[in-house]
Amino acid sequence: MTAAENVTMTATKLHLRLPATSANLGPGFDTLALALDMHLEITAEESDAFRIHATGRNPEICGALDRNLLLDVYRKTLAANQREVKPLALEVNNQIPLGMGCGSSAAVRLAGVALAAHFGSLEWDRDRILSEATRLEGHPDNVAACVLGSIVASAIDAGGVARAVRVELAANYRLAVVVPDFILPTSEARRVLPDHYSRQDVIFNVQRSALLIAALATGTTSAFPAAFEDRLHQPYRYALVPGLEEMVRLRAPGLLGCALSGAGPAILVFYEKGCEQVCDLVRQIFALHEHQSEALWIRIAEHGYELSA
Repeated sequence: MTAAENVTMTATKLHLRLPATSANLGPGFDTLALALDMHLEITAEESDAFRIHATGRNPEICGALDRNLLLDVYRKTLAANQREVKPLALEVNNQIPLGMGCGSSAAVRLAGVALAAHFGSLEWDRDRILSEATRLEGHPDNVAACVLGSIVASAIDAGGVARAVRVELAANYRLAVVVPDFILPTSEARRVLPDHYSRQDVIFNVQRSALLIAALATGTTSAFPAAFEDRLHQPYRYALVPGLEEMVRLRAPGLLGCALSGAGPAILVFYEKGCEQVCDLVRQIFALHEHQSEALWIRIAEHGYELSA
């Protein structure tokens, strides 16, 4: 626990800053993720009633008091631990695209757990908050990257505890997210996946996941584009994201590879430093399928979620 987190245990006001995340990275289904340098920021203090003032992306969703995921997680976490549900006044500034596969739900669930831990005086450390948010999210990848920053490999152990290891991205790599003009609910993207996979497909992905994480950490560009190949989730989602099949097969100088960002429909683009123009190829494919898009040239978030009084 950091000094800042120790301070907030007794403070009446709390500021949270949580990064967006992109999971899977092609072959690392429900295992690999990275933190993106665009954030959800929340300032919270006790109040006589729940209030939210929201700015940034999708303020009408972030600021709604009904069917609000942040408040739902906060209330349920306190109730599950026999703590009083204290109403909060919240200032929310969201820069994470919603419904795009950029980890918005993981950031919100993590924020709800962190708020409950603070205002309920649960005295949970980051590992406990990670495991609780992972339990709510259902898989550890996005939550682990939101907690640790950078690139993260994660798993849930036999006892249900989330385990995660942070890896640093090699300096010669850059990334962008291409966000189209439609959303894709995670539940719909999950529904098209099979219940069973062949041994050959599982081995295929295990090989490429290992190759990918080693290449990203060492800067070994010769491992691409093979390191981004996948047989476990993207082929089944081709019909849900127009142009996805063409995007994952794109080849161009300086382009390392394209992958569905989480469950999509945003596309994560890895490229070599100085080759930003490769993102236009992805936007052109969306345009051919009659969809507009925007390219967000962003950096890896070096820090996971941060607390301050």
